[in-house]
Amino acid sequence: MQKAEPTLICIPDISGFTRFMRDVDFKLSSEVIPALLNNIIYSNELNLKVSEIEGDAVLFYRTGDLPSLRELIDQCRSFYEEFYKQIKSLAEKHKHNKQSTDLPEMLGLKIILHFGNEIGKVQIGNRIKLMGEDVITAHRLLKNDINIDEYILISETLLSQYRANKVDENFDWATLHESSIEAEHLGELKFNYIDLSSLN
Repeated sequence: MQKAEPTLICIPDISGFTRFMRDVDFKLSSEVIPALLNNIIYSNELNLKVSEIEGDAVLFYRTGDLPSLRELIDQCRSFYEEFYKQIKSLAEKHKHNKQSTDLPEMLGLKIILHFGNEIGKVQIGNRIKLMGEDVITAHRLLKNDINIDEYILISETLLSQYRANKVDENFDWATLHESSIEAEHLGELKFNYIDLSSLN
């Protein structure tokens, strides 16, 4: 394992995935989901590296200096906007399939942002696997009780890396909400989130 170092974790996650896979025929889902995941990867403008591609999510990471908060939020907005352009394109491409008209209503995007001071990296095949408690924390933050489907969630650990005035400046287009969850073995995980649906 390489030496643990400070690392930014970014997880764009497709919401509505389970219902979509259950309700839509396999031919459509097998074309739509890979196209959306590829779109997320190709929308990466911050030199984030891919650690894992899961069924409904991409685990990005970046070591070294953090991007500015403006760059980070702009990247998240880009993920979201490009995601919806792709959904509309896929709905048009597969319009012969009646289920394709429901794509924009069935699928959405949520993005988890977290920062860990000590995250290790292990080479497994041609991928880098991230190791450490903060990787577990980032995944646990996906299982929150936010009552909307599309948002950017920013852990308190990450937000604390930026000055308060910078935070205010970069969320002039949306309301930043505070929340937290209790996680077994991890304790209270505090975070902020913003609703992305206003951009759609």
